[in-house]
Amino acid sequence: MNDASKDSSQSYAPDARNDTAKIYVNGQFFARDKAMIPVFDSGFVLGDGVWEGIRLVKGNLLAVDEHMVRLYEGANSIQLDIGMDRDALIGEIWKTLHHNKMEDGVHIRMMISRGLKSTPNQDPRFIIGKATIVIVAEYKQPNAALKASGLKLLTSTVRCSTPDVFDLRLNSHSRLNFIQALLQAINMGADEALMLDDRGFVASCNSTNFFIVRGEELWTSTGTTCFNGITRSKVIKLWRDAGKPVFEKDFTLAETYAADEAFVTGTLGGLTPVSMIDGRKVGNDLPGSVTKELAKLYSAYIGE
Repeated sequence: MNDASKDSSQSYAPDARNDTAKIYVNGQFFARDKAMIPVFDSGFVLGDGVWEGIRLVKGNLLAVDEHMVRLYEGANSIQLDIGMDRDALIGEIWKTLHHNKMEDGVHIRMMISRGLKSTPNQDPRFIIGKATIVIVAEYKQPNAALKASGLKLLTSTVRCSTPDVFDLRLNSHSRLNFIQALLQAINMGADEALMLDDRGFVASCNSTNFFIVRGEELWTSTGTTCFNGITRSKVIKLWRDAGKPVFEKDFTLAETYAADEAFVTGTLGGLTPVSMIDGRKVGNDLPGSVTKELAKLYSAYIGE
């Protein structure tokens, strides 16, 4: 990670142990610089596959059942045969963690492609092998400095797609539109892109789910054109269980600019406060009182 990425919502504290951690590729383990897939792999050729990010906290794989449901639903929707059931795949995750003697503070990125192709083209009928399964387990702790400074967001001209165009709930490897949105934000001095839906309502950020706070009310999009975030779902449940109002609704940039607080959610970072949107300061304190309370509830839930 270079210095320029320290303000990313996906930034983390460097850890030298990752240099020697072994990478799982189709049942075998390789050193970081030796873990490879063929150039004819469908994941490399076209981004044809699905993925999941999971955290290990004090020996517990957080929300692993929810992650597996999302992974297998995505794979099923694109007719990708993973080649093993959920329990077996979870077993391969544990195998990777045990191989690296990892017990806490780990982020797992599991990447599954349709597999090897006979030639680089779009047609899935040219697959000549089984699915490719890669599991990368790394020691990652969220960037504490970013929690204090907050994220600066820029509203991108790139829109979140509707399900009839590209269903974001698939958790697909294909992410080019989000990379384009992020590049717009970076080029304008922001950390992450805020993205609208096809009608101009606030939908999501380029790699995280987005929330605003108005009073004690928590607002987030309907979920139609945003990631099917597991942390997002948990935050919504935690606030409702605390007896507080949550609205999954359409809302505008004007309403966003008037918010008392804003934050984003993701597997690695949990809750990360937002300090500025389109050059406008968000709220008076960072993190705001609701964001701070929700962060405590979430920390208690994951056992940190």
